[in-house]
Order: sequence, then C-alpha cells, then structure tokens
Amino acid sequence: MVYFTATTVTTVGYGDITPVTDRARMFDTFVVTPVRLFIWIIFFGTAYTLALKSTWEQIRTRMIRRGLKDHIIIYGYGATGEAAVGELLRQGVKPTGIVVVDQSAARITAAVERGVTGIEGDATYNATQEAARVKSARAVMVCTHRDDSTVLIVLSARQMNAQVPISATVRATENEDLIRQAGATNIINPVSMAGHLLARTSEGPHVVDCIADLASADGNVVLREREVTSAEVGHPLSGLTTGKGLRISRHGKIYGYWEKPAQTLEAGDVIVEIARTDATAKSASTQ
Repeated sequence: MVYFTATTVTTVGYGDITPVTDRARMFDTFVVTPVRLFIWIIFFGTAYTLALKSTWEQIRTRMIRRGLKDHIIIYGYGATGEAAVGELLRQGVKPTGIVVVDQSAARITAAVERGVTGIEGDATYNATQEAARVKSARAVMVCTHRDDSTVLIVLSARQMNAQVPISATVRATENEDLIRQAGATNIINPVSMAGHLLARTSEGPHVVDCIADLASADGNVVLREREVTSAEVGHPLSGLTTGKGLRISRHGKIYGYWEKPAQTLEAGDVIVEIARTDATAKSASTQ
C-alpha cells in the first residue's frame, strides 16, 4: 500500500494500478494529479531556496565586495552594532556603503535585511578582514562582546590599513590602554559614558537631553567634525557661519574656542562644531 501511494503521489505511476472506471479516472484527474503537482511545486521551491537563491546571494555578495570603497565596516552586530547601523542610516549613509561582519548567521541575516552588506566570519582572521575590504574602508567600528577579540580585530585592521580611523568599544576600563596601543583611534566605554550621563542629571534635566540631541542624527543639532575651508582661514573659530565652533585640531593638538590658537584659523585645521541638522536647516529656510 505504501509503495503504491508513493509512486502515485510522487510520479506519474508505473502502471501497477491504473484507473479503469470513470469514477476512478475522475478521482485521479481532480485529486491525485493536483496533489502530485503540489508536491513538485514544493520540491522546486525548496530547491530554489536551498540552491539557486543561496548561489545567487553568494554571487551578488562577491560582486558588491569587489566594488567596495570608502565604506564603513562594523565588526560585531549585537545591540551596539545594530544601533550604530541605524544611526549611520539616519545620518544619510547609503546601506551599500556599510559592511557588517559577525560570526552569527542569524545576525548577518538581520543586517542584510536592512540593506547593508553582510559577511559571516571571524574578524580576528585577516582573511575575513580582506573580504570586508578593510584596505579601502574609510572607517572601522569594532563592537564585540569581548575585549580580547576587540584587541585582535583592531591589530589586524591597523596592520592592513595604517590610515583608517578605528573606533572601538571596551568592556573593562583597564583594557582601554591596550586597545589604544593596538591602534584604535577612538575608544568608547559604555559603562563610563553611562556614568558621566547619570552624573550630569544632577545638574538639571536638560543637560542629558542636550547631549543626546548632539549625538543623534534625529535631533535638532548635531556635533560634527570637518576641515577648515579656504574662506575661513584667518578668521576666528567664533566667527563660523556654519555652526558654533567648539574646538580645533592643529598638528595633533586640541584647542578650545577660548584659547589663542583658535582665534586665527589655519589651513589644515580640523573643526569640531555644533551645527543644525539638515531637517532643521530646511525647516528654518522655509519659514
């Protein structure tokens, strides 16, 4: 019985049993045949999902990787990495300009659903970083859940690209110097940062709101860094028309707006200023 059922449902039959009566032929036409077609549809659908679709995604990913240049790499797609991707997208960075690297297939799938390029692999290996095209990246962000992994990733990235800015999160304060020695440009300690913000709340409820506004692309103002323009050379930092100048970086040293070097901007200075977001500027221009 099992044999005849299998041959009838999965194939056109081997002739062991053939419908003779009109009722049997009607049953075969309107019941068995649709079931047989349904089975084949499921089979081809599964084959497409497992083989064709997978192969196409691999080819598509390779094509995207070959064209990667001036992109942002995020190593680790946990809560911090996911938030970083969201903030970059809100800032106007194109999804194709973001590469996420993580060892979890589920996390990579979640990242790819947001339109970014995902690479499943261990970023402590040079081969994985080569796949992410770290040599041509414009920024690297490391947000793993282990400081030892962070150190290895930063070391590899710095070895492969001596100029790229590398930002990394740290779990333990005592590891900050180690990560900095590995080559990180910026180190963010979520615990210390949370402590700073909590302490600021003692001065009033608006201080933390202002800091959050500056850090987020959804706020009315944004804290940004840019190079001085030729038209601004020779003018004081306080005379900026694009925003409120806070600091300048000159030859590796930082000067505040109140210090003497900031009273005369020079070519090559890097300005840190508070500026209106694009949405706020457009809203003001229409009023």
